[in-house]
Amino acid sequence: MNIEENQISDTELQIEKELAAFRVEEAEKLGLGRGAYKEKVHTTFTASQVPTTTIWVSGLTLAHDHLVAASLRGVGYNVETIDAADNTALNIGKEFGNRGQCNPTYFTVGNLVKKLIQLRDEQGMPTAEIISRFVFLTAGACGPCRFGTYVTEYRKALRDAGFDGFRVMLFQQQGGVKQATGDEIGLKINLDFAKAVIQALVAGDVVNLLGYRLRPYETQPGSVDAVVEQSKAILAESLSRQGSTVAALARCRMLFSKVSVDRTQPKPLVSLIGEFWAMTTEGDGNYHMQRFLEKEGAEVDIQGITNWILFMVWENRYDTLRRISLKEADGGRKGLDGKNPTQKLWVLAALDRLIRGWFQLYAQTIGLHGYHLPDMGEIAELSKEHYSNEVRGGEAHMEVGKVIHFAKDKVNHMTLSVKPFGCMPSSGVSDGVQSVVTARYPEAIFLQIETTGDGAVNVYSRVQMMLFKARQKAEAELNTVLAETGLSREELRRRVQGSRRWRSPLAHPPHKAVGVAANLAYAVS
Repeated sequence: MNIEENQISDTELQIEKELAAFRVEEAEKLGLGRGAYKEKVHTTFTASQVPTTTIWVSGLTLAHDHLVAASLRGVGYNVETIDAADNTALNIGKEFGNRGQCNPTYFTVGNLVKKLIQLRDEQGMPTAEIISRFVFLTAGACGPCRFGTYVTEYRKALRDAGFDGFRVMLFQQQGGVKQATGDEIGLKINLDFAKAVIQALVAGDVVNLLGYRLRPYETQPGSVDAVVEQSKAILAESLSRQGSTVAALARCRMLFSKVSVDRTQPKPLVSLIGEFWAMTTEGDGNYHMQRFLEKEGAEVDIQGITNWILFMVWENRYDTLRRISLKEADGGRKGLDGKNPTQKLWVLAALDRLIRGWFQLYAQTIGLHGYHLPDMGEIAELSKEHYSNEVRGGEAHMEVGKVIHFAKDKVNHMTLSVKPFGCMPSSGVSDGVQSVVTARYPEAIFLQIETTGDGAVNVYSRVQMMLFKARQKAEAELNTVLAETGLSREELRRRVQGSRRWRSPLAHPPHKAVGVAANLAYAVS
């Protein structure tokens, strides 16, 4: 070996030593110096901190967030809502989040960081005070992507934004009331907590559903929105003092009954389904899709949160039945070892009936007549030929089952499935199956769109093209019914206005056709 080769070798050794030292130094900074990385989880929230701590909630519809906050105040917590996520929140989420996330993650994580930055930079609140005074409560689940990684994404973004130590509490959708152990815990997810949350969610559902049912037919623009806001205030006041929700809903009914509507005009009925957050949010996250459809002359059939609760009950029942068929009781995380599966099945059946009864009580009280919650067993049966009931994530088989149900039972004129760009369960799986479903049911008008936070013009254009077909379908349906009943449009309008029953905005004609105008024609003929 010559002198030059020796010098090169020494230089390489020196570089290797420096790189090794740098690697050790950086690993120590990141907490990797002593084995595998363990994320610092800040969730300490004790009973003594409850009086001085404010819990933030966000992520559902405006009505649901408002009522959940009020309901939790009723059981002793200081709770506030965060405004709906907008495109500013999206950009902040992309700045502080990992790459390759779906846009609901960016929107919701960015929305929290946006709120914290406003407190620190605009209101001048010290970071340490923010961390000690506020807690964020979000939902978790067993999904493979967004719900499964949400809380980790929150913590990563909080660290990078300068709020390391801010507490994000995860309310596991599959955990139920069993999470509440120990008197020292500040956030006790017990029966009182569960009752307060479900009560608010069901109340939010019936208010939203009635609002979407009436708004397209109002004769005075903005009148339904005004009643919805008044109803939210009435319900929030009642929930916050643990008053009678039924009595509050009866007061709301009086307000809705005074809305003037003209339901003799044919409107395409569009069912909005898809990924949970994308179809639920009412903002930039889905291009304000509900209001866009209404502006284009459609009636929107939204999916209530109660449907999701019933799906989780069905999931538990299905899994329990499958596990019973095993030769031995398994000891897995959801296994039946040491449990009474028969008792569990009875409890789940009772819970399903309780939730349905609870919903119908609230619906009938506020005036949401003729609304039927989906039969989850039927949806599973309809979909299993095309999408296995064993596959989980997102809405699993529900999207496929719903489209078949909508087509077979003449529920709508069009189905719009909204999901984030690249959503694995929705875009990658169920949309591929939908091509088979729509080939089998060619009368179904089905459109899937993916949201990214931008590209609204292209999305609106695609929706408008399909809405044109749905509008023609609604028009043709009414003409067919009018010809069958021998009514003209003028006679239909005269008879409806002359009937004390059918001119009421809360009267719902029996389901014989899809559109409300066609059903009214059958009812008054």
